[in-house]
Amino acid sequence: MKLVIDDACYAFDKIFSQFGEITTMAGRDINAESVKDADVLIVRSRTKVNQVLLEGSNVKFVGSTVAGLDHVDQDYLKANNIAFFSAQGCNSMAVAEFVISAIVNLADELKFDYTQKTLGIIGVGNVGSRLAAKADLMGIKTLLNDPIRQDNENLPNFVDLDTALSADIVTFHTPLTFDGKYPSYQLLNETNFHHINDQTILFNAARGGVIEEKIWEKTQTMANIIDCWENEPNINQNLQKEAYWATPHIAGHSVDAKFMGSFIVYEALCDFNGKNKIKTLLI
Repeated sequence: MKLVIDDACYAFDKIFSQFGEITTMAGRDINAESVKDADVLIVRSRTKVNQVLLEGSNVKFVGSTVAGLDHVDQDYLKANNIAFFSAQGCNSMAVAEFVISAIVNLADELKFDYTQKTLGIIGVGNVGSRLAAKADLMGIKTLLNDPIRQDNENLPNFVDLDTALSADIVTFHTPLTFDGKYPSYQLLNETNFHHINDQTILFNAARGGVIEEKIWEKTQTMANIIDCWENEPNINQNLQKEAYWATPHIAGHSVDAKFMGSFIVYEALCDFNGKNKIKTLLI
């Protein structure tokens, strides 16, 4: 079996070597020529996985060791019977800890009691759920908003978007979607930005584009913590200059998250090939 793997995938040699011959290269350099004879493709977010890349190749399994899905054309993979597995949730702990650490730092620096603040969590999936659990343990009241989960699970303690946006601390943890019943693109926009004021602490640790940045840069807040930006890496410098923390989309880049990303895809590839899983990897 031939595997092409992004060389940024954590411990790829130790985790995937049992499956066959590995070729590694920078994710941005992976192209149709490099994958045409591969059976397995394992990427991070630097590779656009679509028809242009895979048409005419031997690839039958694609694994993505990151939580995001923006770089993968899942419809094309499904239509061409190519198995796909994404490491959803691999970095959820890291991102939740990023948010909590920012709140604790701000509380110390700005002299407020975070247990007297409300935390609006918009998107209560892998990251949002972990964050809510941590906040509850710290005595922070949470306002949870996730209309997709609400529709499917009829959760009694969830709130509408306007209520979540009215919290003292507002943080986004949605994927970036453009269609469907609840698209998240510019979820915070000119129609609801009035909920954000000079006493709000506002986070984007979800995806660039979830918040309309042209309005955000003109809105006075208590603090902005921005890890995800529109048009990355060409970020909004006005927002960057005014941010309490401005980071280059690295909230989930802990060693633990990177290992879990590779390990989750490893487990999926074992299932795909009918191999026994190694319960413990010594890395």
